[in-house]
Amino acid sequence: QVQLVESGGGLVQAGGSLRLSCAAFGDTNCISTMGWYRQAPGKERELVAAMTSGDIANYLDSVKGRFTISRDNAKNTLLLQMNSLKPEDTAVYYCNADLVICYRDEVWGQGTLVTVSS
Repeated sequence: QVQLVESGGGLVQAGGSLRLSCAAFGDTNCISTMGWYRQAPGKERELVAAMTSGDIANYLDSVKGRFTISRDNAKNTLLLQMNSLKPEDTAVYYCNADLVICYRDEVWGQGTLVTVSS
């Protein structure tokens, strides 16, 4: 089993910064790609940023240049540095881990709320 625990959400004014953290526990050797998704009220969940085990990153167009994803494999931690936040970034952010290496379904964290006030 793999468990993901997120932290770092909160309330920030537009233009501010937050850093989200996701710690993985359990069979972490099964983890390949990890990513951050978000879901705003009334909208579908969308991929914000992801990073492969080889440190290849991809981003949602609307966050490019503002958000940075990083990964510490030794500590089994995924980070998302969010700068120049906008009200439209307000959402619940979820950490995700792909366990295809071990032929298992992906796992999700519990989510952390990010609120950006205008």
